[in-house]
Amino acid sequence: MAPTIGDRQFTDSSIITNFVINRGNGVKGLSEMGLKAPPKPYIQPLEERLCISKILPQQSIPIIDMSHWKNPQVASAVCDAAEKWGFFQIVNHDVPVEVLDNVKDATYRFFDLPADQKNKYSKENSASNNVRFGTSFSPEAEKSLEWKDYLSLFFVSEEEASMLWPPVCREQVLDYIRRTEVVIKKLLQMLMEGLNVKEIDETKRSLLMGSIRTNLNYYPICPDPELTVGVGRHSDVSTLTILLQDEIGGLYVRGNQGDGDNWIHVPPIKGSLVINVGDALQILSNSRYKSVEHRVIANGTKNRISVLIFVNPKPTDIIGPLVEVLQNGEKPIYKQVLYSDYVKHFFRKAHDGKKTVEFAEI
Repeated sequence: MAPTIGDRQFTDSSIITNFVINRGNGVKGLSEMGLKAPPKPYIQPLEERLCISKILPQQSIPIIDMSHWKNPQVASAVCDAAEKWGFFQIVNHDVPVEVLDNVKDATYRFFDLPADQKNKYSKENSASNNVRFGTSFSPEAEKSLEWKDYLSLFFVSEEEASMLWPPVCREQVLDYIRRTEVVIKKLLQMLMEGLNVKEIDETKRSLLMGSIRTNLNYYPICPDPELTVGVGRHSDVSTLTILLQDEIGGLYVRGNQGDGDNWIHVPPIKGSLVINVGDALQILSNSRYKSVEHRVIANGTKNRISVLIFVNPKPTDIIGPLVEVLQNGEKPIYKQVLYSDYVKHFFRKAHDGKKTVEFAEI
């Protein structure tokens, strides 16, 4: 029997684990029970909560108009944002608004499925490691859980996707990936030219975008959002991450000025995509381009969704500073690392800011 709101046992983490994870109810199931406060496992230590005094209300990450993408000023703005901010928003990028709306609608459809249907894609039940329904980030490693459910889809081929991905969202996600690939290639071309890389050959293409993973994220209404987090402080392990927000907002990026503990809200802009540099690109660029910590706060009044495309090296690729970056005598900051080892290190621990990149430092 599912725990009830009045059940004092609901403070027991094993009961919560069974309800949320084993039975596929997710945090969404908790949210829909009308709890007065998040259960204890979701309450974050004080230092991990976002203090209002740390938010910079006047600051904004760069917003770049991609409509004239061949204009050198656009490439310059993209490279500048990757160096100084690690985050930027793009508008007029040619991915149709209806494609964005369709994938957002499909995300809601998946998370609105009954728990037993979503649970078919859990770690224990999924037919493939490439399709995973889960909750939080890494529940086995975390002391405090994140107020989030997700569906993670690792793209191998359209054939595999048509067989294994949930039918309720499959076509919309595939269409979104197809349409976004053009934008990803343009951005990578600009960023590589900024590093003196004249041509993206097959080897470089693998390093930059050899694998693609999409996450559909669901952040249900939280009874006391100040006590918990949607996603804790972290930087991504990708080359680039492409984020589609809904209209609610909640993403915060670490500011690049002052004492380093300031945060900037990334407001939703209809039709925009948020782009951020991941650790892999920081390593490939020998720290010219910066991956930046970011976090998501929980919301007390509305359910929030987001759709992420993680553009990554292939798991079998060795990542390290590109030859072109070092040809002027610049000393490498990072060693050569097997990308799958880097990713395993990331998932072995709870979110911990920028510490993952230390794994690759010389």
